[in-house]
Amino acid sequence: MNNILFSKICEFCQLGLPTGNPKRISGGYMHKMYRIKTSSGDYAVKLLNPVIMQRKDAMKNFMLAEGLEVKLQSANIPVVPALEFNNQKMQCIDNQYFYIFHWIAGKSLNQKKIRKEHCKIIGKILAKIHKLECSEEYKEKADIVIDWDFYIEKAKDICPKVSTILSENREVLNKSMKKGNLAYKRIPKTVCVSNGDMDSKNVLWVGNKPQIIDLECLNYGNPYTELFQLSLCWCGYEQGRIDFDLLGAFIKSYIAEYGSFNAVWEDLYYSNIGRLEWLEYNVKRALFIECADRAEQKLGFKQVKETMKHIVYYENIKGTLLSYLNSIVPNA
Repeated sequence: MNNILFSKICEFCQLGLPTGNPKRISGGYMHKMYRIKTSSGDYAVKLLNPVIMQRKDAMKNFMLAEGLEVKLQSANIPVVPALEFNNQKMQCIDNQYFYIFHWIAGKSLNQKKIRKEHCKIIGKILAKIHKLECSEEYKEKADIVIDWDFYIEKAKDICPKVSTILSENREVLNKSMKKGNLAYKRIPKTVCVSNGDMDSKNVLWVGNKPQIIDLECLNYGNPYTELFQLSLCWCGYEQGRIDFDLLGAFIKSYIAEYGSFNAVWEDLYYSNIGRLEWLEYNVKRALFIECADRAEQKLGFKQVKETMKHIVYYENIKGTLLSYLNSIVPNA
């Protein structure tokens, strides 16, 4: 990374003089995070993906997230907010958009270190976010429509391995998309403030106290679908196994704080098709359709492989998962 940009950032935001080279922080799948130390303190700088910023609704979505970030902070939700300079959070230098945060000396938990107590804490926080006052009206979610055959054909010349991965799983992809679109229409039509991305990598722990980072996905959503999706993330789904003790701890803690639960687990299971959109995004990166550079292309291909594993595993775990969920919280 060009140190000139970081020198300009420090000068523009009056952070003091850099006392060392910026250090890239691993973990981000879309944007790039760096740690910089200056004469005035220790900061995290998030460089926003230029390809993402070119999307039609990108700026509107970021501004919405910023407003909701302030709402969470005012409600004493333990978040790490972006700092303001010249009365605004998002900054731009040399066509590079970025956010700055105070550096938090905490650690995210890998799956092996997640315990029931962590899940109880996060489940309760998620419920508190969902209970925040929300005047937004419910809007019917548009169907997810992805032409997998188009990507299979396009990938044959650009990245044959992607074509093979998609073609081998074409049936499960199309079935998941069709059933998911139908199931989402059956979920209770309620709306809440939604974090959108509060998986374990986006929660730093300082002792036993969590600090929620990466709030750019804050939006409005459905409390039932987010509960379901996030509880799976915290119990090991992305590692290809589910720890049902963790899953139960998360869901029970959430419901104890949130209140009544009126959804049908099978509908929530089928409606969980956000992975298909994430897969498509990474297919686009792997095929240089929506990609900034070669490094991002490689990351896209890696995520295609990982995400497909999650999708196949999810298909295979259906019976066991639904049986357990109905045993701890029967359908309404």
